[in-house]
Amino acid sequence: MNVAVWTTGRFAGWRRVLLAAVICSLNAVAFAQTEPAPSLAEQRAQAVTQVVLGILSYARWPVEPAQLRLCVAGPTEYTDDLVKGTTQATGRPVLVRRLLADSPALATECDAVYIGKLSNEERARLFTSLSGRPVLSISEGGDQCTVGSLFCLRVSDDQVSFEVNLDSVARSGVRIHPSVLQLSRRRPAAS
Repeated sequence: MNVAVWTTGRFAGWRRVLLAAVICSLNAVAFAQTEPAPSLAEQRAQAVTQVVLGILSYARWPVEPAQLRLCVAGPTEYTDDLVKGTTQATGRPVLVRRLLADSPALATECDAVYIGKLSNEERARLFTSLSGRPVLSISEGGDQCTVGSLFCLRVSDDQVSFEVNLDSVARSGVRIHPSVLQLSRRRPAAS
């Protein structure tokens, strides 16, 4: 008789555990459904990250780094997602860190540089320090893609596109796959 009561009590205990698990699962589902959709700024940051990683995956350095070092210089609008660190589709990790625009480490400890808003003097000093070194540079802002950057991003509400400065690519020492150069020539579809 005691065994039957113990079994019934044990069964009731498992029912309570199961009921608690179901309630927790429902709460988790309800919580997941109430998470807000990413803001426009977050969507842009994610899109910029994808474009930057795409560009980096089609670049080849004279000596391929095991871990790609991407440095961010200057104030930026779209690097929130990028600075979290990431891995390329090939599995190569990308180490992202912020440096001051006049840091000597930009030329010696970076395989790629993501350039935010800089004064003309800061940009000139940065590109002078990168001259002759195999460093891929990507500019975020609306500057003309004629002032040293290899790639210049164009961020809009609908998409992220880029331009390529072929002269800078030729002088950089970094080889860029021709299909990326073709992508830069595509224009966004007219709305």
